[in-house]
Amino acid sequence: MSDRPLRLLLIDPDPIFRLGLRVALETISPLQIIADVPTDTAALQVLAEIAALDPSQVDLIVLELGNGSSTDSQQMGLQFCRQLKALYPHIPILLLSSISTPELLLAAKNTGIKGYCHKGISIAELVPIIQEIANGGYYWSARTEIKDFPSPHLPLARLRNNVRLSGISYINTTLTAVTAQLKIPGLPILDKAILAGHRRELLAARWLVNKLLSAPQERQTIQAPQPPPIPFLSSAISKPESQQMQTFVPPLLSPKALQSTLFASCINKLQFSLQNITDIPLEIDIFREDKKRELLYLILQKVSQQLDELNNSQVKIKQFPDLKNKILNNLWQSAVTDFYGKYSQIRVGDTNIEIVSFLLNNAAGVETEILNKIPLVEELFSYLLWQTDLYVDNTSYTAGSEQANSQASIILENLLIQIANGVVQPLLNFLADVETIKQNFYDRQLISTREIERFRNNLSWKYRLNNYVNEPQAIFESRYELFIFAHRGIAKISTYAPRNQELEKLSGIPLVMTLLLEFRDAIAPRIQSIVSFAGSGIVFILTKIVGRGLGLIGRGILQGVGSVSLTEKSLKRNSEKQNNNSKF
Repeated sequence: MSDRPLRLLLIDPDPIFRLGLRVALETISPLQIIADVPTDTAALQVLAEIAALDPSQVDLIVLELGNGSSTDSQQMGLQFCRQLKALYPHIPILLLSSISTPELLLAAKNTGIKGYCHKGISIAELVPIIQEIANGGYYWSARTEIKDFPSPHLPLARLRNNVRLSGISYINTTLTAVTAQLKIPGLPILDKAILAGHRRELLAARWLVNKLLSAPQERQTIQAPQPPPIPFLSSAISKPESQQMQTFVPPLLSPKALQSTLFASCINKLQFSLQNITDIPLEIDIFREDKKRELLYLILQKVSQQLDELNNSQVKIKQFPDLKNKILNNLWQSAVTDFYGKYSQIRVGDTNIEIVSFLLNNAAGVETEILNKIPLVEELFSYLLWQTDLYVDNTSYTAGSEQANSQASIILENLLIQIANGVVQPLLNFLADVETIKQNFYDRQLISTREIERFRNNLSWKYRLNNYVNEPQAIFESRYELFIFAHRGIAKISTYAPRNQELEKLSGIPLVMTLLLEFRDAIAPRIQSIVSFAGSGIVFILTKIVGRGLGLIGRGILQGVGSVSLTEKSLKRNSEKQNNNSKF
């Protein structure tokens, strides 16, 4: 079996974990993923198709026992394991599960499963375990054996070590998540400060746990806390010395390694909120959050498959510019087909319509309005396929560096969001108010006919503003607007890009818009000077002339009022004197 790669079948109901595991394992040259499926029915179908050709094509089955939470699902998972062993007794099974219940794991052992690992294990440790079991070996997680099958005579040192490893594993998992959140672009300063403080606390806690619970001979080697490497899955599970195996480290600059790093980051961010926090309406805003996540995850899968096809077809880097639009169109069509269902039908009036065929035939504006305007696609694919340095935002980033991966992640996120918008656009144009569509896809706040029409009107105005104002302005200012997955939702950032060729092609209203911007920039300093001079003159007149004049007038009025009062008083006194004299 050493002369060919080990061929694996992955079975897990969690689509995001399944994709992440596949992308990570595909970077390992001795391994080959023949299929990844969500259900036992799909797995049996794949195995039946393979068995009809060559029963030895599957070397190992990696599966989750049920959905990890439902007891009924776990029992069905055990039944499925028995069925697999009865139908395909020669294929070993590795249970990669979040389950740690002693009774379930013992029952799984009794079905003939040769290995068990918790989902917290790292890829570096998982690979040799896969190789061991596929070659007829056996592995059962040490942490589970100590925890689930305790001996009354367990030494204190082993118990202490078990507690230490469990605590370290939890701290490392949390530390990895916090470190990943700190790398999210556009994170508010307050959130960044809180996360940084949390990270320091975790580092200190890890050092303290090691210091207090490690064996005396181990304490001499414990150093001050250092930032851990971020594995694709979570932290590793410790194994006994008898089961230690060589750690596999994939090459840093292989195409699969770059794709794995980039896709892992994107998968993690897909767990965040997908609320649109920008001032620009997006087509996917009408979907429920779970449907948004499902669509974006599906498109990420399609991008991964497209990269594999390009790599297998040995496309040259100089050929890619001519293929870019075709590749984007293929991604969009395959996403539409799989998301809505190839043979799904809805009833509109008296007619049954096949959704996919109808949308693909009525989507003339998707390419011109969305797909052809997605920026930096060539740079992203060149980086992932040929490991070219990434030139973005007027800076060149070395392939494989953290900065390059961060910039490539931003471009990938914008690509996913824009293709998702393209998948939704024809639906909004032609089937927006169909009741079945509304019930299956829409957010409940946008489900009424009035809200749908208001949403469509906002999108129409967005297209007009983009065509006549926003896009010409962005071209004139040499920048792109990119949508990204931020901690609070879908955010927007700007990046510099030379767009002189696009500027030369502008005509009509967009060209007039750029001329107006240039005219505004040309006369703005002069107008500002004139306004400033005029303003100073007005202030001088108001304060020095008008103000002083108003003061003089006011003083005169007060003096006049004062004189009148005095005159009235003296006249009154004279009158009183005359009256008194007349009495005598």
